[in-house]
Amino acid sequence: MSTADDVRRVAVALPRTEERLVRDRVTFRVGRIVYVAISPDETSMGFAFPREERAALVAAEPERFHMPRPSDERYNWVRVRLAAIDEAETRELVEEAWRMVAPKRLAVAHLGEPVVRRFR
Repeated sequence: MSTADDVRRVAVALPRTEERLVRDRVTFRVGRIVYVAISPDETSMGFAFPREERAALVAAEPERFHMPRPSDERYNWVRVRLAAIDEAETRELVEEAWRMVAPKRLAVAHLGEPVVRRFR
């Protein structure tokens, strides 16, 4: 089971990440682009994820993943229940979301592996 503190620990370690409070949600961003947001009750996390792949992810594991709020469906975004993932999965989801918004060279320099750009 992961917590909001686990998410924060991973996110703030990533280069150029800023933490902000927006409408009662803790968000993590690179520049102006948010890549992770924690729900006000800290039970779920929204994260950057390719829009064209999210329906399959949610359908495959509906007990863990769920669609974004209707107002966020136009974005590359999906949500996960924090109680349904462990720390390793948290790290993977947060780092992959960060890769989607971080400059390519920064991502390669920090993680040391090629980045597949999913959108932009």
